[in-house]
Amino acid sequence: MHATETTDFVSVRIITADVARLVAFYEKATGTRATWATEDFAELRTPRATLAIASTRTVPLFAPGSARPADNHSVIIEFLVDDVDRLHDALRGWVPDFVNGPTTMPWGNRSLLLRDPDGNLVNFFTPARLSAD
Repeated sequence: MHATETTDFVSVRIITADVARLVAFYEKATGTRATWATEDFAELRTPRATLAIASTRTVPLFAPGSARPADNHSVIIEFLVDDVDRLHDALRGWVPDFVNGPTTMPWGNRSLLLRDPDGNLVNFFTPARLSAD
């Protein structure tokens, strides 16, 4: 059965115990400034998607106990970048948890996998057509 309403995927929301810390990390890693709605909610908007970051205090507004911070083991947040290797050099001094340095994947993309301060997996990648390697 298909929905009869038009749908448009607009964002991924991360629930965190420290919104300011996570927003600061993503602002620095992506070069994108966040738009703050309240101290409990901010968004980093790019031309293709939005990363929303919300406080644990927002969870009960949806359903108490429905989301837990720093407990993601199945989602990878991905950002398209012009040059993964150059980004890796820029991030090396302050990102403490690189899972994998720049690697050319079997499908051709050049990928850099790391963890944000809450332990969420983040993949920065350059498509094969843009990658120098």
